[in-house]
Amino acid sequence: MFFGYWNVTTRLRSANFALAIVVVLYIIFAALSAHAQILTLLYSFNGGTDGRSPIAGLSRDAAGNFYGTTVFGGAFDDGTVFRLDASGVENVLYSFDGGSGDGNGPRGGLGRDAAGNLYGPTVLGGESNNGTVYKVDTNGNEMVLYGFAGPPTDGSAPSADLIRDRAGNLYGTTLVGGKSNNGTVYKLDTNGVESVLYSFAGTPDGSIPAGDLVRDKSGNLYGSTQAGGTFNNGTVFKLDPTGKETVLYSFVGGQDGITPVGGLVHDNAGTLYGTTYLGGAFGFGTVFRLDAIGKFTVLHSFAGEPTDGASSFAGLILDRAGNLYGTTQAGGASNNGTVFKLDTMTGRETVLHSFAGGATDGRCPEAGLIRDKAGNLYGTTTGGGASDSGTIFKLSPN
Repeated sequence: MFFGYWNVTTRLRSANFALAIVVVLYIIFAALSAHAQILTLLYSFNGGTDGRSPIAGLSRDAAGNFYGTTVFGGAFDDGTVFRLDASGVENVLYSFDGGSGDGNGPRGGLGRDAAGNLYGPTVLGGESNNGTVYKVDTNGNEMVLYGFAGPPTDGSAPSADLIRDRAGNLYGTTLVGGKSNNGTVYKLDTNGVESVLYSFAGTPDGSIPAGDLVRDKSGNLYGSTQAGGTFNNGTVFKLDPTGKETVLYSFVGGQDGITPVGGLVHDNAGTLYGTTYLGGAFGFGTVFRLDAIGKFTVLHSFAGEPTDGASSFAGLILDRAGNLYGTTQAGGASNNGTVFKLDTMTGRETVLHSFAGGATDGRCPEAGLIRDKAGNLYGTTTGGGASDSGTIFKLSPN
């Protein structure tokens, strides 16, 4: 009787198990289909005159043209400003020559004004070789708007993207320079007059402001420093229009993260979101939230390869539904980096793409993303592609 019961229940369990497998596979397949993304390489850099290693992100005009920079390559191997049209044809608008009257190594991305002029920083070059802010017009003519003088009176090595107010003033950060050589926040007006808004001292206010700034309606600037602060693991700061700096958060360096490099994004409620390059539960960095009353929350700790990304070097973008999108420099299935999505309500992270490297895929994305109305994501990788000199990619929902 026992064996008869065993045989019947075994058959029932087998049938139920088979049905369960089908259901589970269906759920998995449905989930994968929902999150599956199609990667298209829009352009692979050859590494010569067309540019090499696009470290910064992209900007896009109404006609679908992309604009960006490469830190190397071009006619003098000192970097380029390029345009990629909607049909995939790349055109170098300007090649930096690295001389005293020009910039060298444009690490930052490009801003555009209403006339189509492009603005960006170079980390080196200029009269004192401390970096520049430049303008490239629609015909490819370049003008150095300002050359940094370096410490102690001025900043040095501007690498973050510029932001622009309605009056046309530009704002940015320098990695070093200033009174204590710990970096600065600066303003450049429409007449090319530069003002150091703040010089970092290191402890406790922060050091090496590498990330992009964000600006609110009241004119306050928000950013991060990758070092300094109370524990020398980086800070999130606020700079008001009078130049008063407030440290909103000092990273302790454990579960909360270490080295916030990528800058910040904010929502309508004034909540700030960012990433850290290291730290967190697994040591591979975090995505964090800092609300308007100063409450700090780790939304996600990157777990690293093969199932998750590691070490986010870039800033984030935020959609209307409250989802964050970003890249990691490493991690993923092949440890070549990822594109990820994170739901800010639930903290659920989804790896949208793991870069494989090689000729047909990119590797090691260091820049943030841009997103169109259809939900397509666009970005750059520093390596990979046909010549392993970097790519421009599109990631589309399936």
